Parts: sequence; C-alpha cells; structure tokens
Amino acid sequence: MTAGRSMQAGTTGAGEPQAPGNPQAPDNSQTPGNPDEPVAQVVDAEGLVCPWPVLKARKALNTLAAGAVIEVIATDPASYIDIPAFCDTGGHVLLDQRREGPRFVYRVRKGAGD
Repeated sequence: MTAGRSMQAGTTGAGEPQAPGNPQAPDNSQTPGNPDEPVAQVVDAEGLVCPWPVLKARKALNTLAAGAVIEVIATDPASYIDIPAFCDTGGHVLLDQRREGPRFVYRVRKGAGD
C-alpha cells in the first residue's frame, strides 16, 4: 500500500472486493429472516437426486401461504447449489442451510410471488 492511500473496508489490497466466508459455499450473509422460525412442513428428499429435491420443495410451497417456512432434508450434494438457486429464481428466502452428516438441511420461507 502506498503512502496516502488507505485500504477501504471490505476490499483486498488490490482494491477488489473480498469474497465473504468460504468461496465454495453460497453466500447467504444477506439473507433476511430468523433461521429458528417455526416450520410449517418438512420435505423429506433423502435418497432423491436432482431435480427431485427442488420439485418436492416447490410442491410443498405451492400448498402454503406466503411467508410459511418449510424444511427440506436432502442427501444429494447437488442440492447445495440447486435449493439456493431455486430460492433465488422463485422469489423465496433461504433462511438457513447446513450439513448434518450425510444430510443437507434447508429452511425456506415462501415468497409472495407464488
């Protein structure tokens, strides 16, 4: 860094934005909501592969009112990409995603668009 230049918060020394957290994991740091919200329905997608975890999540959300929360349990590693993408494109909110052993667990709040 040269004298007289200060590094802006949230950037690297080269002035590029820093990648938040693990670059392998989706960035949900700006996800609004409380991951402890009550769950209206649990979607069991264990043993199913793409596109079934997303399709089962969509089917469950279609039966609920906007703002309802579902929990999706999947074992397909692709769900780590597919469920967040489904939320982004469908107007839903990914409240939480975590791995519990061989399972991937997601909490999704239904958006107002469906």
